[in-house]
Amino acid sequence: MAESDKLACRAAVRTAAASGMAVPYFVSAAALGQAGTPGANDKLNIVLIGCGGMGRGNLNGCRHPDVAVVGACDVWKERRDATVAAFPETCKPYSDYREVLADKDVDGVIIATPPHWHALIAIEAAEAGKDFYVQKPMTLYLDEALAVRRAAEQHKVITQVGTQIHAGANYRRVVEWVRSGRLGQIAVVRTFLTGNQGIEGIGNPPNSDPPAGMDWDQWVGPGPMRPYNPLIVANAHTNCSFMDYSGGYTPGMAPHIIDLPFWAMELGIPPKTVASGGRYVTRDAGDAYDTQQVLWQYPKLTVTWMLQLVNSYGFDLQGADNAIRRRLGVYFHGVDATLYADYGTHKVVPEGDRLKDLTPPEPSIPPSPGHEREWLDSIKSRQQPSCNVSYHYQLDAAIGLANIAYRLGRSIEFDPQTEKIAGDAEAAKLARPVYRDPWKFPEKYLAS
Repeated sequence: MAESDKLACRAAVRTAAASGMAVPYFVSAAALGQAGTPGANDKLNIVLIGCGGMGRGNLNGCRHPDVAVVGACDVWKERRDATVAAFPETCKPYSDYREVLADKDVDGVIIATPPHWHALIAIEAAEAGKDFYVQKPMTLYLDEALAVRRAAEQHKVITQVGTQIHAGANYRRVVEWVRSGRLGQIAVVRTFLTGNQGIEGIGNPPNSDPPAGMDWDQWVGPGPMRPYNPLIVANAHTNCSFMDYSGGYTPGMAPHIIDLPFWAMELGIPPKTVASGGRYVTRDAGDAYDTQQVLWQYPKLTVTWMLQLVNSYGFDLQGADNAIRRRLGVYFHGVDATLYADYGTHKVVPEGDRLKDLTPPEPSIPPSPGHEREWLDSIKSRQQPSCNVSYHYQLDAAIGLANIAYRLGRSIEFDPQTEKIAGDAEAAKLARPVYRDPWKFPEKYLAS
């Protein structure tokens, strides 16, 4: 845009405001910058789609002088209004995300809806030219992961996936240790999440009518329709107990934890996946597994995932107490040493005298300014942030394959070259969701 056009645009806004016309509080950065490149000194107009706890947390991560929160979108009026009230001078309420994506003054969107909505909204955001930050799990199905990646790449939008631990200093130091080669050849990586919800699980309230001000049909959207239950919508934790809308606790939590081996070892989608488990103990309102074991097989490497919600023992990461609480971790087993880590700590344990020097590698991965701030800076620079869709999709694809293997009770093989399940029509069918009418899966991104 020429400088004269920028000035004319600003003047038009001032004139309209003086005459009492309803206008956006801020002109979008994209409108004032070069095409596809927001101006360095202009505000980024951001809208939150999905106004639950995680979404509001992400929005707080965007409270910066160069950001204007210009909208809050939710099918639940109570949550939508609360978010608008937090930004009274700039924030407009929306009940339909499609209205947000049609607004030319919106630069970027935070997608923090229930997980079964993430893929569809992310793809439509890319098609609308909106940069997006999407909460994890980015997708619930293998084909959704591939479609979101291809849509984001085709439309050249800036993306970030909400595995905020990726921005932490501890993860960077672990990646440097692994990439240094000093652990020796790594043949096994083990990842885990434990907790103990007991037999009662998340509770067992009866189904009921949705609360006043909630559009239940729109909340369910592309997912299968079922009676409303308050635990489905209470928070991300309780939602993970309902398979149709979350895929279980593995999609909900594994992206944070398996991020370490996928990042450090540049794994890609696993060629072979095996999974087992079930709903062994829990008797609550949900239907998701309380135990799951996954094995991802790579050439000369096995990666495992262990989920148990019925016992919280945490191995070396147990801590000093035996309190019932969530514990998690990653073990890299090298021929010379083992490195184990959780979100905030890591430790290297030598194999005998094979590793004599425990001096950490020199830091080489720069610190993050914060997961949301990194996304905002990338919108301006048009350089992808570290946890963009083209990196992160492989984690969701692996988890999607795990849930297929779990459902079928057998191994699944994936061809990384064709990006398809190899020679298994039954498994390939489960790789793609069947959206409820009128919502349609965007098959065009998987046509080739």
